[in-house]
Amino acid sequence: METKDVILELRTKKGLSQDELADIIHVTRQAVSRWENGDTIPNTETLKLLSNYFDVSINTLLGSPQQLICQCCGMPLEDATISKEPNGEFNEEYCKWCYSDGEFKYTSKEQLIDFCVEHMANEDWPAEQVRAHMEAVVPKLKHWN
Repeated sequence: METKDVILELRTKKGLSQDELADIIHVTRQAVSRWENGDTIPNTETLKLLSNYFDVSINTLLGSPQQLICQCCGMPLEDATISKEPNGEFNEEYCKWCYSDGEFKYTSKEQLIDFCVEHMANEDWPAEQVRAHMEAVVPKLKHWN
């Protein structure tokens, strides 16, 4: 989905006119119209305002051009699992289980890996395989470098 379609869909789901959204985001109705026609996309600051208002990530507003993964544990991220900063803004680098209220839950790779092994292992994915997978993935993630 393209940015123009995402903005149109989010606006109509809220039952807003272009004028109403423009007033909320502090832009002109013409700006909203240009976004929805695909003539332009909102600037970074406006994307942040739209993200906060609609409670979706900037990645979603941009049509999900990239698959985000938590840079602490490697889990794929969606709007429902992306962490938020204390001010409510999305932090698109981490999941809400690794980073919450401005703080990281895990203080070491080993602590994270042990937790994941304990909670992810099952009959189809034995603990040894989970550990091997996490030990291969976690050290490559931004948070641990």
